[in-house]
Amino acid sequence: MRAQALTKHWDTMLMIASPTQTFISQSIQSKARVKEEGEEAEEEEEEADEADMGVLSNKIERDQLKPGDHIYSWRYYCLYTHHGIYVGKGKVIHFTRGAGHEIGTGTVLDRIISSSCPSPLVGTQCQICGDQSRLDGVISSCIDCFLSGGNLYLFEYGVSPFFFLASARGGTCTLAKSDPPEDVLHRAFYLLQNGFGGYNLFKNNCEDFAVYCRTGLLVVKPISVGRSGQAAAFQAATRAVVSYSLTFLTTSLVAVNYGRYCASRLYSDIGVRRDVVKVPVERLVDQSD
Repeated sequence: MRAQALTKHWDTMLMIASPTQTFISQSIQSKARVKEEGEEAEEEEEEADEADMGVLSNKIERDQLKPGDHIYSWRYYCLYTHHGIYVGKGKVIHFTRGAGHEIGTGTVLDRIISSSCPSPLVGTQCQICGDQSRLDGVISSCIDCFLSGGNLYLFEYGVSPFFFLASARGGTCTLAKSDPPEDVLHRAFYLLQNGFGGYNLFKNNCEDFAVYCRTGLLVVKPISVGRSGQAAAFQAATRAVVSYSLTFLTTSLVAVNYGRYCASRLYSDIGVRRDVVKVPVERLVDQSD
């Protein structure tokens, strides 16, 4: 009798415990699922924030830099960007005209810019680099001399067309894919020893140098604009302004001209255009000699 009573009591306890265990198990699973969904939502939000920041600003801290990174800094009240390749140990290889005047149009524009904007004092020396104010061509500088008081930004490669067009200013990103860092560094150091030809605002500027180091791509048409995104953006804007000035001021025409500006920028990008070829750095130097 006692055994039957114990068995009945045990069965009753199991009947009570089973729903309780099920409830507890379901509660734990529900909480875990909510936590997991919350973490996923946070990760997605962080990724979206990072994407938004990438569109709005490619600013980067110095301790985040890696050898082979293409970096740039805005100059002259954000009139243009100066570009270079970070090679490690606080050093940057870049292409310049000297005295901080990288615009290099060979016209009166150079004199206007140099007279209306701050520029490094001739004769000032960096304790690391010395006086580089009169150097031309491909040079190596510490990151402070490269930035010249500006902020540090990272040029992005392999971006989507949407991201590219969302970055309204040229010279900050490209659809083109980058080569491995070892190839980038080889080109940069080779050109430091052998030069990158003469400086030209539209066909051979500091951005062209950095993009070539990262991709090895060269434009083959002599009458075409170079690899520079900011030069392409300038020409696209010029065409849009000329077209706009020949039309009446209406909302639809403004939209059309902005569309032309975007299309011109996109099709001028080195990652899209078809008049580019991959050229080994040694052959590039031989061709320029």
